[in-house]
Amino acid sequence: MDLSTLNPFVSSYTLPQPKVSSAQANRMQPEEQKAHSSETAQASEETDSSASSETTGPTRPDGTPLAPEEIQHLEQLKQTDREVRQHEMAHQTVGGPYTGGASYEYEVGPDGKRYAVAGEVPIDYGPVPGNPTATIEKMQTVIAAALAPAEPSSKDIQVASQARQYLLEAKLEAAREQSEMNAARSAGEATTEDVTATPNEQAA
Repeated sequence: MDLSTLNPFVSSYTLPQPKVSSAQANRMQPEEQKAHSSETAQASEETDSSASSETTGPTRPDGTPLAPEEIQHLEQLKQTDREVRQHEMAHQTVGGPYTGGASYEYEVGPDGKRYAVAGEVPIDYGPVPGNPTATIEKMQTVIAAALAPAEPSSKDIQVASQARQYLLEAKLEAAREQSEMNAARSAGEATTEDVTATPNEQAA
């Protein structure tokens, strides 16, 4: 939950005024009335100021304010959390059907909340058996997904490198299959020409 989206709540609660009858009010001296109203106003200000101080700035789970170094650490955790989630989201967005759900490692901040400090997205980068063309398309997507974050990790680079190897092998396999198909087609055309040419030769 992002605390920055919450509006600070300042209590407007004031201490209730004691009920005084008209007879009692007439008997009260002006000085006593002035002191009484002064004490009430002071108590009201203390209540408002204490409520305001409790709602400004990050606090510990028990509501006490954080020390400056704790606030700095909390800001670092928030930034790391954003970067980690953006990193894994980039993998998932580009990888599409070849990626799974993200899992995170958390650290509890001084405010008692959990922040992601590391993450992982599973990605299927195995070749498609018996289909080099599909493997080529898949590996191109896998490489793009592995390198999608602004700062790919060493593991991301390793996955991309392995996918490139599979991509190269699939291209060689596809080229070999294409060559065999072309050779078979050429042989088939030559056979057809021989068959059609023989009756003509006999007729001649």
